[in-house]
Amino acid sequence: MRNILDFTNVEARSFLLKGDSYVNFDLPKYFTFDDLIKKISNKIDNKELSDFYATTKPNHPKTFDEVNYVLLNNKDGRYAWRPFEIIHPTIYVYLVHRITEINNWQTILNRFRCFKEHTVISCMSLPIESENSDSDKASQVINWWNEVEQRSLECALEYEYVYHTDISDCYPSIYTHSVVWALHTKEVAKREIRNNSLLGNIIDGCLQSMSYGQTNGIPQGSVLMDLLAELVLGYVDELVTERMSQIDVCEYKIIRYRDDYRVFVNSPEIAERILKILTEVLIGLGLKLNSSKTVLSVNAIESSIKPDKSHWIQYGSELGSLLVFVKRLHSFSGQFPNSGTLVKMLQRFYKKIENLDSLDDYINPVVMISYLADIAYRNPRTYPIAIAVISKLILFIKQEDRQALIDKIRKKFSRIPNTGHLDLWLQRMTIKIYPGILYPEKLCRRVFDSNIKIWNSDWLCKDMQDLIQSTPLVDFGVINSFGDFISSQEVALFRQLQDS
Repeated sequence: MRNILDFTNVEARSFLLKGDSYVNFDLPKYFTFDDLIKKISNKIDNKELSDFYATTKPNHPKTFDEVNYVLLNNKDGRYAWRPFEIIHPTIYVYLVHRITEINNWQTILNRFRCFKEHTVISCMSLPIESENSDSDKASQVINWWNEVEQRSLECALEYEYVYHTDISDCYPSIYTHSVVWALHTKEVAKREIRNNSLLGNIIDGCLQSMSYGQTNGIPQGSVLMDLLAELVLGYVDELVTERMSQIDVCEYKIIRYRDDYRVFVNSPEIAERILKILTEVLIGLGLKLNSSKTVLSVNAIESSIKPDKSHWIQYGSELGSLLVFVKRLHSFSGQFPNSGTLVKMLQRFYKKIENLDSLDDYINPVVMISYLADIAYRNPRTYPIAIAVISKLILFIKQEDRQALIDKIRKKFSRIPNTGHLDLWLQRMTIKIYPGILYPEKLCRRVFDSNIKIWNSDWLCKDMQDLIQSTPLVDFGVINSFGDFISSQEVALFRQLQDS
């Protein structure tokens, strides 16, 4: 795997223009954006975004609502939710082109190198590109295991205590002007506020253009935005380190993975001083710590491994029968909701049943589906894999009873607000066996109606609008290749899980 900061500007552009970088959250495999991104990239190369504005005014994107496509994702099975955004492809491609111009890319690399030289906070979350058959997302997770977990265990040799904390609603709270400050410092940003060729101002302008002119929040759901978030958070690291050096705080280590912090100390008093400084720096940038997730552990070894993983290592090695396994998964999901280990264990469970042609007589598939539907209901992170397992179990039910069962599943999930992401996976479950089922989510409707507009492109010239609307976002060859259920290859994060 390679870190994005190891890329040349040409390599960085290629990486950021991949469909999997443009949308880096889980969608069914038949959605594809590579062709659209490539066509737009060829069309706007070496041109300004304004060259493609409509001739009639208003024609600036920031004066239009719904320029990006927002896909709501429930966070907890209740009322918390997270917006994933598919950035308007024209603005996305234009911004990638601008930041990967050779001089601009060098500016970004120099700033990140400056962060590394002037901070003692170890950042482990820069975008990663896979160099094997695993996805980039899988490589990012492996990097977390190898770096965050292993470094944390190493820190336990030196430090007795560790504080865990994170930034509350990080992406929606990032002030777009703070990108300019992070790149150029506040002083330069203020002096060059009207310099339209300054890289930070270009980025700030694009962020506002895709968000109805708003200056609070950046979209979540792409590698490009992950990179910009790291730029702002690297700036936070630099400011925090500078403040701590002024008060002579030195016996500590901090590991940061995106907006999550692990603060290792030998004195709780030192940790309190560090957290106070971190809080003050974040406030200056419009961010704040999540007080409900700020936790002290007096055992650095135990807290270096996530509780869900530790629990499963201790109690989950003997999986038992299929029904026992799914019952234990349900219990585990209540103790460790939305955990990575829960997703991994669901993948293990699926590997046990994927190739089965029948179930033992004492196993009722409807009961197992009920358990799994409840897991998904309360753990939105599991939507893809839980729906995949359910899609397989449905095949063990009589043909004449399947439609009614699917209706019950959909009715159960309809009680949850903000489930656009779930609709996409429910559609994937039914797209072969009951293709006539309609889902309200706009991206679901686009599968069977190419006239559905995903982005507001009214600010663009007709030629660009036509290109966007006429380029397919759905690969029907992929849909035609599907069987009656969702295969493990569609939802497995790691290749070794598919092959095990």
